[in-house]
Amino acid sequence: MQGKGLGNKLTLEEAKKEIEKLREEIRYHEYKYYVEAQPEISDYEFDMLMKRLEELEAQFPQLITPDSPTQRVGEKPLEGFPTARHDPPMLSLENVYSYEEFLEFHNRVLKALPGEKVEYVVEMKIDGVSIAVQYENGVYSRAITRGDGFQGDVVTENIKTIRSLPLRIKEKRFVEVRGEVYMPKDAFERLNREREEKGEPLFANPRNATAGTIRLLDPREVARRHLDIFFYYIFIERDYPRATHWENLQLIKELGLKRNELVWFCRSPEDVLKIWDEWKDKREDLPYEVDGLVVKVNSIDQQKRLGATAKFPRWAIAFKFPAKQAVTQIVDIELNVGRTGAVTPVAILKPVQLAGTTVSRATLHNEEEIRRKDIRIGDWVVIEKGGDIIPKVVSVVKSRRTGKEKPFVMPRKCPVCGSELYRPPGEVIWRCPNAACPAKIRESILHFVSRNAMNIEHIGESLVDQLLKNGLIKDPADLYYLKKEDLMNLERMGPKSAQNVLDEIERSKSNDLWRLIHALGIRYVGEKTAKLLEEHFESLDDLMKADYNKLITIPEIGYKVADSIVHFFRDEHNLKIIEKLRKAGVNFRRLKDVEEGEKPLAGKTFVFTGELDSFTRSEASAIVESLGGKVSSSVSRKTDFVVVGKNPGSKYQKAIQLGVKTLNEEEFLQLLRESGYSI
Repeated sequence: MQGKGLGNKLTLEEAKKEIEKLREEIRYHEYKYYVEAQPEISDYEFDMLMKRLEELEAQFPQLITPDSPTQRVGEKPLEGFPTARHDPPMLSLENVYSYEEFLEFHNRVLKALPGEKVEYVVEMKIDGVSIAVQYENGVYSRAITRGDGFQGDVVTENIKTIRSLPLRIKEKRFVEVRGEVYMPKDAFERLNREREEKGEPLFANPRNATAGTIRLLDPREVARRHLDIFFYYIFIERDYPRATHWENLQLIKELGLKRNELVWFCRSPEDVLKIWDEWKDKREDLPYEVDGLVVKVNSIDQQKRLGATAKFPRWAIAFKFPAKQAVTQIVDIELNVGRTGAVTPVAILKPVQLAGTTVSRATLHNEEEIRRKDIRIGDWVVIEKGGDIIPKVVSVVKSRRTGKEKPFVMPRKCPVCGSELYRPPGEVIWRCPNAACPAKIRESILHFVSRNAMNIEHIGESLVDQLLKNGLIKDPADLYYLKKEDLMNLERMGPKSAQNVLDEIERSKSNDLWRLIHALGIRYVGEKTAKLLEEHFESLDDLMKADYNKLITIPEIGYKVADSIVHFFRDEHNLKIIEKLRKAGVNFRRLKDVEEGEKPLAGKTFVFTGELDSFTRSEASAIVESLGGKVSSSVSRKTDFVVVGKNPGSKYQKAIQLGVKTLNEEEFLQLLRESGYSI
């Protein structure tokens, strides 16, 4: 920690300089944490910065300013959502890190309540985002983030997506429950894998992922991330309904609201310490992240008499667990190739114990991250495990450098297959473009046969694994060269099953061109983009010849998509696969269009917003396309119809602004009937 200890008398000018430096550093880390969700230091390091600032401001109160980080409870409300005030305020908790500090808290409580017996309730401190949820007349009505403690963002629709949250309770009076929204570890790991495959920045831990999810403007995306919630406070008509916190926790459960079952009733500070000692090591066994215990005075009457400071209640404390950090040395840096070709540098470490496990690898995310943190092979580094399967490198211990450390140079060839790596403009992730790269092959085959690609039934994960294991296929094109005897030698594959697989493979040769384009696995080219490309190119060969400038003239094809297509068709491994598909007789041409008279919606462009009762978005789009219409993801003056379902997004407002015709669901169904579609 920077600065002189308080035992060394500072002059006013020295204190002023250190305070300003601390404030600047704290504001920077607050922004990295709350806004960008990319923290650069641990919670403990941040708390130490705040603690030092608080000490200096206490010694030099004349230097306190209204904009000091010590003068607010938490982050500012997010932009993009309406706000609402909290009554009572949602204050944060003061942190302690040792039994001695906890005893100081306990003694302060006893001093304020002379001669009274004090009991505590201990709960897990869930590492998530605080939320206030309101019910009116027994019905879920509103959810508000903590914000700055006095005012937060209304995120009702996003919190509504949490499946464990009841939308009705049996209490008809106005109820507000407060708790913590969190992302379970398995959901967090799945989300980060998906982001890594897409070349998107990874979330540092589940709490950052939760904060980032709650601020999304699309509740459907929130729902896909599988958040959960625990409640720990309840107010009825703005007051505690029962006399003790323990009893109020029971009421939360009685009303069907989710409460963490890891709660303890403690009659002494020694009881609290036993729980802390036990769980500081066992926390890794939990399916969600915790970073300590919350200790609360049980009596509501005592809580009210103890009161609160401007920032913290005097009757509760956060008893934090030791930071999950360790110091070790980077022995080497290796590259990991993901399913979509994303190449991620990984630090190979001297094995070290961290949070109950032996750690020998830590993610370095990307080349830019290594350069920013100046990480070198041979460096001693601080590593942290905050929910990731693979821990991350927090910082370099530069004072331990000997001069023998080696800067890392990102290779330009794939470490698995040797293909030339490329980095799309504006991105930080290097990628292997080779569809036949062994690191990518399994998933590329599964994608090739999937329903929205070549739609080859009877080929699933088990069969693909057997085919690869037995050397029968090395890329998707090899599927078209399989023989019946090849398949019959595999497990659970009789003559009839083998023939069914071969029949499906043969049938797929006559697929539409867009299915083949999608099946090839070109980055950024999904089903919709593949159909768009089919409209503009009569054959795969025409698409292969298209250059960057031609591709970006196509509506909805941006520079990223165009660049990805061009790189894909330059790679010799991909060209070999395509040639094998050609020789196997797979259709490379756009199938003959149905006569225009059979396409009543030909030339009409539709955009969908909101949820439909009659169809999913995908089903509705397929119907429009079967009638000759086109479905777009964005509204423009060229759009003919915007179909508006429940909870429409910004596309509806855009349609109104541009004067584009809107259809509600019934009007859309009527248009389909008039176009000859049977509903």
